[in-house]
Amino acid sequence: MPRNRSRAAALLAAGVALLCAAAPASADWDKIRQSGNLKVAVYDQFAPFSDRSSGIDVDLAQALAKKLGLKLSLLPFPAGETLSDDLRNMVWKGHYLGYGPADVMLHVPVEPLLMNENGKVSIFAPYHVETVRLVRSARSMPSYDGIDSLSGKTIGVEKVSIAGMVLLGEGNGRFRDHVRIFGTADEALQALKAGKLDAVLANRSEIEAVFRDDPAFPLNEVSFQRLPRAGWAVGMAVRKEDQDMAKLLQSAINDMKASGELQAIFARHGVHEQLP
Repeated sequence: MPRNRSRAAALLAAGVALLCAAAPASADWDKIRQSGNLKVAVYDQFAPFSDRSSGIDVDLAQALAKKLGLKLSLLPFPAGETLSDDLRNMVWKGHYLGYGPADVMLHVPVEPLLMNENGKVSIFAPYHVETVRLVRSARSMPSYDGIDSLSGKTIGVEKVSIAGMVLLGEGNGRFRDHVRIFGTADEALQALKAGKLDAVLANRSEIEAVFRDDPAFPLNEVSFQRLPRAGWAVGMAVRKEDQDMAKLLQSAINDMKASGELQAIFARHGVHEQLP
């Protein structure tokens, strides 16, 4: 690491430590600090970010807890029907089945509409930009020249996903007869690897984690009318009143970006860091 970058990282780390010592502690932050544990909510069965207590978000949660001088208490949870349900269950209220709330939830879209609809939480610290990409078999689909290239090809998607929604809805369903729906993106990608599909439409991180830049399975940018070309940023959420916690977590993320620690976490799982 260049000397000036190391110095910048050290200054940022020192800033986090000073903030921990100097910031007036809210009642909630004081309680968390006394407990010695940081409760972090992550989605379950969400590879490569969090699946069976491993993944990018799990490593990130561990790093955040360490930077705040706490032990990690991981709270994996199944996705609800809406993001607002997840924020209610895991951030500000808790689930009626008895789990949650956590101190912080990861992988929350940093999106104005979601923020406006959920006034009891703060959504902040974007740490990744997700995009949808097409991964294809170079053998059965040697080239890609736009969505017309998908005609007659067997394409896999995950059920209840952005990729599945845009592909099934494109052109009044003109690709529908050749779409194969899988329980998870990983299942679709494994089918592609096994030669059972021509291509898969999925999140870029999911594709990279499976194929890890294998030239036999190239990625292509895709353009659908209802698909955001620039992707969407994901960050974290805490209760609205926990502003001390939000400041500490934001400083920790800034430190990890500057030092290369965040990039290293993504790289361990085969994913290229995509910063906002």
